[in-house]
Formats: sequence, C-alpha cells, structure tokens
Amino acid sequence: MVTDIPAPKPAKRSLPQVRVIPREQHGVSRKNISPNALRVLYKLKEGGFAAYLVGGAVRDLLLGGSPKDFDVATDATPEQVKQLFRNCRLIGRRFRLAHVVFGGEIIEVATFRALGDDGTGDREMVDGRIVRDNVYGTIEEDAVRRDFTANALYYAIEDFSVRDYADGFEDIRHRTLRLIGDPEQRYREDPVRMLRAVRLAAKLGFRIDDAAWMAIAELAPLIGEAAPARLFDEMLKLFLGGHAYESLRWLEASGLLRELLPATAAAIEEHGGEEMPRMMEAALKSTDLRLTEGRSVTPAFLLAVLLWPAARVAHAAEVARGTEPLLAWSRASDHVVRTQAARIAVPRRYTLPIEEIWTLQTRLEQSMRKRTSRLLAHPRFRAAYDFLCVRALDEPSLKELADFWTRAQVGTAQEVAPDAASVDDVAEPAPKTRRRRRRRPGAPAAAPDGA
Repeated sequence: MVTDIPAPKPAKRSLPQVRVIPREQHGVSRKNISPNALRVLYKLKEGGFAAYLVGGAVRDLLLGGSPKDFDVATDATPEQVKQLFRNCRLIGRRFRLAHVVFGGEIIEVATFRALGDDGTGDREMVDGRIVRDNVYGTIEEDAVRRDFTANALYYAIEDFSVRDYADGFEDIRHRTLRLIGDPEQRYREDPVRMLRAVRLAAKLGFRIDDAAWMAIAELAPLIGEAAPARLFDEMLKLFLGGHAYESLRWLEASGLLRELLPATAAAIEEHGGEEMPRMMEAALKSTDLRLTEGRSVTPAFLLAVLLWPAARVAHAAEVARGTEPLLAWSRASDHVVRTQAARIAVPRRYTLPIEEIWTLQTRLEQSMRKRTSRLLAHPRFRAAYDFLCVRALDEPSLKELADFWTRAQVGTAQEVAPDAASVDDVAEPAPKTRRRRRRRPGAPAAAPDGA
C-alpha cells in the first residue's frame, strides 16, 4: 500500500539575536548626526513608534566618516509616518517609502520589512528576483533582509546604543564586506547587489568576503537582467562618488566590467590586464580629485573616455568604407551609443555631449592652422580639449597638437599661428548701421518698446 507522504515544509529562517553595543563602546555621537534626522527619530518615538538610524549612516559614523544621507527604520507604516509629518511624501511602488523633506535635505524613512509573504500580494518575486516588497515585519526580520552585515546596524535614540543583528560591528572593525545569508541567493534576488559590493569595497577600502567575491565571478552575467535605467543610476554612484578609479579596478577584477562596458574591459585587457590605459586612469583620478575639491563633474566626459576604444574601432571601420572623417564620427558615435544603451540606458542629455566631444577630435586635428577662433568659441571646446590632452597620454604623437591648443587659449589665434591667417583670423567687419524704416503714408506709428 502506497501512502502519500506530504512534502516537508521548508524550515523557517532563524532570526538573529541582537548584540547591544553601549554608547561608551562605539563612536557614534549625536553631534555628527543631521539635526533633521534627529527630529524624525524623536518625533517617531514620541508618537509611540520604534525608530532607529540605520544602514550606511551608522556604518560611516562608526568608521569616523561624515555621512551624506541619513536613513531611518521604524515599525510605523508609510501612511502613519505621513500622518506625523506634514512635510512628508510617499514614494515608490517596488518599495514603499516615506520621504520627510527639510528644505534641501530628505530623510528617508522605511518600515521594517518582513522575511516572508503574508498572502496580501504585496511581495512578488520573478525568477528569484524581488520585484515588489511591501510586507512589513519586525526589526529582526528587517536586519536579515539587508544586504551586508555592515549595513545591518541600528542606532537607538533612546539609549544611544548600536544594535547589531548580523555581526556587522566586528566586520567593520576588520574592514570586511560580508553578505547576510547565502551569496548566490542574495545576488539572484537582486543582481545589482554585485555592483553595490564593488562600490562599497572601493569607497570604504574593505575587502569582500571570499564567498561573496567568488559568487560575483560566477553570477556576473546576471547583471544584464537588471533594468538598463537602474544600471545607469548605479554606474553614476560608482563613478561619481569620489572613488571612480578604484571602482573601475574592482569592476574589472570582478568580471562585472565586461557585462557593463564590454569595450572598456577589452581595452584594459589589450593594455595588459593589470594596468588600464593612461587616459582612463587620468580621467578617473581627475574626476575623483574634482569631487574631493567640491568642483563639478559631468558624466558625459567620463563616459566619452570609457567608450573611446569602441568609438575608435567603429570610426576606423567607417573610414575604411570610404566615409568622410566627420561623417564617419557621426555614424560611429551613433552606433557606439546605441549599442551601449542596450546595456545601460544613458540619457540623451549625456549622449549628445559624448558625440560632440568625439567629433571635435577630428576638427581639432584638422584645424591646427585654421579656424582657430571658431573652435575656441565652440561650447564643447573645453571638454574636447581636455579629452585631447588625456588622449595624448596614450598617443604621444598628439602632444604637439595638445600644446598648440593650450597656447591658443592664452593668446589670440594670430599670436599662436601668425602664418596661418584664415577667415577667423581677420578683423570682423563693422556691423551694418540699421537704417530707419520710413512709415508708409497713412500707416500707424510703431508702438514704442515696452508698450
């Protein structure tokens, strides 16, 4: 007689025990916390809710840094948070969040997330990836749901202690980035976590735990399943966070660069693998320096450098087909940008400057002895000139040309190249005097300006 034996139910994931680190054993001080974040914490507590500073802010404060963003975790639902704060707006469908707005600062408030599905349909997974998650739970469940142990630390406002649910305090002391749970499962849930791992390692100077590192090497192709727009946002965080050079090194070593920027990865491999082309290194380090000094940077320039190897190949192919150089750049640029957009959705406000920077390279090379003034006045000249200078690091033959354009910016075109008079070098004709138009007999007089 055959008896149907019910399949065993999966064991529930055990919840962690909390370790409470008292104030005297950690370096988190209220004087280093945003006053607006403190307001949110205190008001939630006064409203009868649990409230903690959480995540990267606690991690960075423990490391002696100055966080840019302060996030709060609570057992209040987003709707309850909105009732407490008039300056609150609710955002997100995948993850419902409350943003409490104080002028230019936003304090993000998230409700503790649960581990499982409560049957309401507020948690949805597709092929192992979480696509919607608004099932709320306890602080213990919320801690287990977080990605890295270093981000599962909670600062309690009532006694100024730090609550540790995943041994993150010790991992920070040992400067180790470790995933909570099985690395393969966590990466499959959200492949973008692989990018976060290398970004945090580059930013913090941490090592990535062996298990988490080996899983990246195996699962790197999954990154292509993430939304291209989301990948672009993550790329901005990687390259505009002040650690662009280290970020690219981590991306290349992990195999993720081949999935995001295949032409860039190929250029580094052709260069020898361990060292990147000097123009890339210079552009990345310059970006980091500008950010450190509080100066502005544009993603377009950096992307133009990273995608340059692909653009050169495409341009050479067009020229070999007999296409005129400037038109060849136009076609090559369009091809490279469209190909890259299939992986990372680069907005048009960046692709247009990228294409102009590339196209101007030919004009800078051809116009060394003519139309100097016109190119100096081009709105994209400075970016194209900077690009030419970093190109010269890998192409010494361009140094003389770069020096020419350097001198051109501190003198008139005639002073730089007196033997190269051109249309742009001669004096501008005097503006024509505008003749007063006679009024037709019987026509009304023109209204005065401003009437």
